[in-house]
Amino acid sequence: MVEHRGSRKVKAPTGNQLTCKGWLQEAAFRMIQNNLDPKVAEKPDDLIVYGGLGKAARNWECFDRILKALTSLCDDETLLIQSGKAVGVFKTHRDAPRVLLANSNLVPKWATWEHFHELDKKGLMMYGQMTAGSWIYIGSQGIIQGTYETFVEAGRQHFNGNLEGRWVLTAGLGGMGGAQPLAASFAGAACLAIEVDPERIKKRLQTGYVDEEAVSLDDALERIRKYTSQKMSRTVALCGNMASIIHEIADQKIVPDLLTDQTSAHDPLIGYIPDGLTPGAAGSASALRKSDPKKYVNLSMASIKKHVDGMLRLQKMGAIAFDYGNNIRAMAKEAGCENAFDIPGFVPMYIRPLFCEGQGPFRWVALSGDPKDIQVTDKALLDLFPENAKLKNWLTKAGERIQFQGLPARICWLGYGEREKAGILFNNLVKKHAVKAPIVIGRDHLDCGSVASPNRETEGMKDGSDAIADWPILNALLNTACGATWVSFHHGGGVGMGYSLHAGQVTVADGTVEAEKRLRRVLTADPGMGIIRHVDAGYERAQQIAREKGIVIP
Repeated sequence: MVEHRGSRKVKAPTGNQLTCKGWLQEAAFRMIQNNLDPKVAEKPDDLIVYGGLGKAARNWECFDRILKALTSLCDDETLLIQSGKAVGVFKTHRDAPRVLLANSNLVPKWATWEHFHELDKKGLMMYGQMTAGSWIYIGSQGIIQGTYETFVEAGRQHFNGNLEGRWVLTAGLGGMGGAQPLAASFAGAACLAIEVDPERIKKRLQTGYVDEEAVSLDDALERIRKYTSQKMSRTVALCGNMASIIHEIADQKIVPDLLTDQTSAHDPLIGYIPDGLTPGAAGSASALRKSDPKKYVNLSMASIKKHVDGMLRLQKMGAIAFDYGNNIRAMAKEAGCENAFDIPGFVPMYIRPLFCEGQGPFRWVALSGDPKDIQVTDKALLDLFPENAKLKNWLTKAGERIQFQGLPARICWLGYGEREKAGILFNNLVKKHAVKAPIVIGRDHLDCGSVASPNRETEGMKDGSDAIADWPILNALLNTACGATWVSFHHGGGVGMGYSLHAGQVTVADGTVEAEKRLRRVLTADPGMGIIRHVDAGYERAQQIAREKGIVIP
């Protein structure tokens, strides 16, 4: 249920003065507010952070009560959050999480959008997405490196090692999709991104995620021809609906080198805009969504099928097509596109070898609010891992091109052993006052051992264990036992209701000895879960890493 609160502006406190009783509580207090900063959230007035309906709190009353609870929370207490609502505080101990969150979880037989929306209307639930309801969203930067890793690997596999002179066709410039043009540019490719909402294009132009906007499809394609011929990694946005535009491109027999999508197809009611409807508060999509939601969903499903039909056309013409995790294939198949899964997923195609090594998205946030603190951490990481050329390339480009949204933050992909070293490094920076306040360390839920998502992270597992959800549950339990500052367990993030279960953790580096112990435990066990998950599935690379790292597997 979306509740409007006018033009209320939320912004995280900065500096090193506490509002709460300790830095662990303060970190959660600041991060939930950072999620709703207008520079971060897609629809902050509605508490929506990203991904269609992904919210930070159930409603504004719940939001206020969460903040109040955090300010009074003691160092040996734990706050419980049920789908965006504070429901209890219990005495635990100082090494226990300060907050435990469960969002959007439904008993499997009832795990559908229809049942969720019934409960949402009654004010009983909210959709937490992945990092919206777990208070560790850092804007579009959060997915850029994962997308960059994907594009780089695609270049290695299909184009003799790089994407210079190649171009990517994609759609969607929202909270997740906005990362794709910049990631393509980092990987050396040109990119054409189709977006139905002109306001999203405007935002991406302002923040440097897109270089320029075309006035028509012909104009856009001409720009792409120019940039690929000159091997320029320029990015172009075009306002329109991909469901139609992709067929226009195919009709002209123009074939992109890489083809993917990041529209909010996982959510056909709130997230996706059907072909022929206009977005915005006064648009036809908003009106129909309210007046006839069933008709709206039917139009979305037909549009998604048309969209995927176009992807399949271009794939047959030679485009390297892959699903980038928004569940568009499953939606299209449900709408009648029987061969939607001829398009492979990005994880089995490009990312799983990294998962087998315990690699994944390691992100951190400067609670001080000072961008210089991130500059300090960037330099310290480069000094810590001088042999890691890929990390150097990433951090250099990120420092030059990525604009911070809300509290200054950074992300990079690190593996087993590396995450622990980075966490201890950051804790020492806080201890030595090299940064002005503690640092929050977290990750996306899209990680090596924290998700069961058969159409994304766990698609095509070697042993057929795609849908086994014991692993993310064990991940959440283990991170709780290790003393993460807050731990979350969600349903449906990224791909929608019924399609995923996933866990998140956030741990605060506050410069104390106790924090160092917690960071050592959490940042070893968390990526270690990814290795044992892939060992159990029979991946030889994971088995090799487990032996090399001395991971105990009975």
